[in-house]
Amino acid sequence: MRIDNIINNFIIRRIFSSIFVLFGLSILIFVLARLLPGDPARLALGPRAPEEVVEQYRKMLHLDQPIYIQYVYWLYDVFHLSLGQSLVTFRDVLVDIEDFLPASMELVLFSAMILVIGALSLGVLSGKRPGSIADNLMRIFSYIGISIPAFVWAIILQLIFSYWLGIFPAIGRISDNITPPPKVTGFIMIDSLISGNIYAFIDAVEHLVLPALALAIGPIAQEARILRANLVETIGKDYILNLRSHGIPDNTIYFKYALKPSMIPVVTIMGLDIASLIANAFLVELIFNWPGLSRYGINAMLRKDLNAIVGVTLVVGLIFIIANLIVDMIIYKIDPRVRNIKSE
Repeated sequence: MRIDNIINNFIIRRIFSSIFVLFGLSILIFVLARLLPGDPARLALGPRAPEEVVEQYRKMLHLDQPIYIQYVYWLYDVFHLSLGQSLVTFRDVLVDIEDFLPASMELVLFSAMILVIGALSLGVLSGKRPGSIADNLMRIFSYIGISIPAFVWAIILQLIFSYWLGIFPAIGRISDNITPPPKVTGFIMIDSLISGNIYAFIDAVEHLVLPALALAIGPIAQEARILRANLVETIGKDYILNLRSHGIPDNTIYFKYALKPSMIPVVTIMGLDIASLIANAFLVELIFNWPGLSRYGINAMLRKDLNAIVGVTLVVGLIFIIANLIVDMIIYKIDPRVRNIKSE
């Protein structure tokens, strides 16, 4: 069977199974959101709203019905391209997601770029010379990076580089004195380039650096450490010693024959880490006042915004599914053993 057919069949199966995963996730989150303490209708209308108005609003949201009936109403809205009304913004949750998701995705993609470059660079540098000063420094960094959560890094970076040194802005996506570019993609960097507003582009990058770095430090430390361990193990294998005995240069052996197999477990973990960035961004977005989907999700949970909680959770779940699919496709390309198993 050709590798293209294997990959196509695999993708079709994964997409089909992903539909059931999202369906099951929607049921779980739908039920859990409604088990949270508090009356959503009262929280939405405020403590001074008359009880009869609250009761009428509760009936409009079908909150007086059993949970399975509420889910049927919600599923009916989904098939009509709606995720229900937000109890905070009073807009369709899908509209809110369209507004807030680009900011989070811009932050996540920028952080993912830092993650990939940082993890590969540190892992290769440390694994090439085990026991060196660079390796020992990377080991210390990995311990610190893994042990400190992202929101603590956000506070540390904000204090050092914003308040003490004044190098980067502390909050927001763009400065107040910079005119935002017209919205095309929702990504300020891309929209700035499209409109030719170079000042807005530079300002947007400066606002992205600290929150993206706060999200990336932990995964960089973990994946660099894993890559370093895999490289040290691979370099000690017999086929590497055989290549050296034939006079092949060390750099060729290292980057062509040792790095590729060492990357396989790192790619898997890296894909999951990149997908989890949007989930880890909840507190980071609050600290940097970043107007993204994660901050929207936090506010939804605090206000018991039922439809918003389900909508945000499904988006995060969908991102994980897409990330897993991409990782599996990459593994297909770099690991011939997987292709051989699938072709049998």
